[in-house]
Amino acid sequence: MKVSIIIPTYNEEKNIEACLESLFKQLYRDFEIIVVDDGSSDKTLEVLSKFQITKDKIQILKQNHLGAGAARNLGAKKAKGEILVFVDADMVFDSDFLNDLIKPIIGGETIGTFSKNEMLANKNNVWAVCWNLNRGLPKNRMHPADYPDSQKVFRAILKSEFDRAGGFNEKGGYTDDWSLSERLGVEALVAPGAIFYHRNPDSLGEVFVQSKWMAKRKYKFGLLGLTVVLLRVSLPVSLLKGVFLAVAYRTPAFIVFKIVSDWGQFLGILEYQIFKKVSK
Repeated sequence: MKVSIIIPTYNEEKNIEACLESLFKQLYRDFEIIVVDDGSSDKTLEVLSKFQITKDKIQILKQNHLGAGAARNLGAKKAKGEILVFVDADMVFDSDFLNDLIKPIIGGETIGTFSKNEMLANKNNVWAVCWNLNRGLPKNRMHPADYPDSQKVFRAILKSEFDRAGGFNEKGGYTDDWSLSERLGVEALVAPGAIFYHRNPDSLGEVFVQSKWMAKRKYKFGLLGLTVVLLRVSLPVSLLKGVFLAVAYRTPAFIVFKIVSDWGQFLGILEYQIFKKVSK
């Protein structure tokens, strides 16, 4: 079955080359790559243009900054594959990744898959490791050991099912990739053996920006839930948790990380609530 790999990019000049190089080394060869640039202001398009000249199987599309959901939907409209694979520009892949990821779909076991073998790409960077620790994850993996065998986020899905769902919710912000599962009423099934590596924010600036972006979304339980979340990321609570967890993890830098990350979340929540700014 032909596979269409769709990659949204937004200011990914330092990551996209490694991502594409690892995809071109896949042992499964019946695929195309569609990169949708979401209004980058850095040199992402310059890097992409070199690949378009030297490599086949790649199509580059452009749009204004509308968000990852809109970029993925545009890529899916242009896709010729029977299976859509959605990846991010800050990922790199084992050579058997595609083979393993789509095997359950080809075998008729499920309409879509994900992988629990998602490793931390920049595990030697203290801020990247702190990002994992802050989420309660192992230092070198993006999923805990007891993670379930199904989840809402599809890494691969039959194009017919994607079309039936009407694509991603383009106004979902950070949670837009959950929308396929919610619309279809089906979760992605784990694909054993599909190994890939995901890069975490590795500078305090990136930690702040990413935390702020992720916080711009709806929260459960209305005003009560919002109040609890704001208290949880307020400076006094953030400082106390930072000190406690820095000792528990034996990672002194976690104190600074926690303050920066929580401050980003705090501002992101306020922007969403006051100005209705959704993540893009």
